[in-house]
Amino acid sequence: MGENRKTQQSGCQRIAITGPESTGKSQLAEALAKHHATQWVPEYARAYLNGLDRPYHYSDILHIAKQQHEMEMQLCGDTSGYLFCDTDMTVLQIWCEVKYGRCHDFILRTAAAFPYDFTLLCDIDLPWEDDPLREHPHMRQELFNRYLYTLQQQHSPFAVIRGLGEDRFANAINAIDAFFGKHG
Repeated sequence: MGENRKTQQSGCQRIAITGPESTGKSQLAEALAKHHATQWVPEYARAYLNGLDRPYHYSDILHIAKQQHEMEMQLCGDTSGYLFCDTDMTVLQIWCEVKYGRCHDFILRTAAAFPYDFTLLCDIDLPWEDDPLREHPHMRQELFNRYLYTLQQQHSPFAVIRGLGEDRFANAINAIDAFFGKHG
């Protein structure tokens, strides 16, 4: 609860960038932060997994979730205005469920206790880019549907972001402006 009050007092508005693998989340988060002259929280999982000298385990996802949340809360406490979060608890929840058939309670509790002000769900309309950390090139539609369903079940305010290049970026800006113009 103390962390939640801290984010409310700082005036931070957390915007999650979520969606399946290879949908441009990192690039979009960084570009939006630059456009709005604010900060963004990088995806902790990428740095963590690149540093492992073994295959990851279920317990690693819990560690990733805790670090991601801690980074968000730290930056949100220091940010007035938008904070763009490259990855959210939805990514970690779906990752756990798909890979292990279950999810850590911490991830579910954190998602419920610290909802984002707004979420951008990146569509799978970008071409797949191979990467050693990406695992499901043939499950893109199924994964997108899981993200969509999860956000709908959470009653989270969100917009689906589509388009290539500058169109995708412009669609994200328009969605943010439209949402915060009505709810800001």
